[in-house]
Amino acid sequence: MSDVTLAEQDLGVLVEEWIDWASAASQLGVTVGKVRTMIREHELAAAVPPGVKGQRIPALFIQDGLPVKGLGGLLHVLHDGRYDDREIIAWLFLDDDLPGRPIDALRENRGSEVKRRAQAMAL
Repeated sequence: MSDVTLAEQDLGVLVEEWIDWASAASQLGVTVGKVRTMIREHELAAAVPPGVKGQRIPALFIQDGLPVKGLGGLLHVLHDGRYDDREIIAWLFLDDDLPGRPIDALRENRGSEVKRRAQAMAL
């Protein structure tokens, strides 16, 4: 990884597509209030992308009408390690030699190595 910290990463460059809470609610088949609860309970993560007002969720966090398999557990591990949503999103979208980005590994059901690395980071 570079000398730029996770908090300093440019999310506008890392994350290709963001969705607002209403779009996330529609894709998940829940209310916006439930999306808010899912973010608060670390089932989803949200951040404010550059040039946008209000929090957004990376579109890749939702797959087939559900949060990506393993995302919630990963978010809990990293939050326990004192990472915030913005830092977690940056880490998930950085190429980390898995091969590829951790978010891609999760979406392709290759989450074991991602979880192991997250546990090591959280120590």
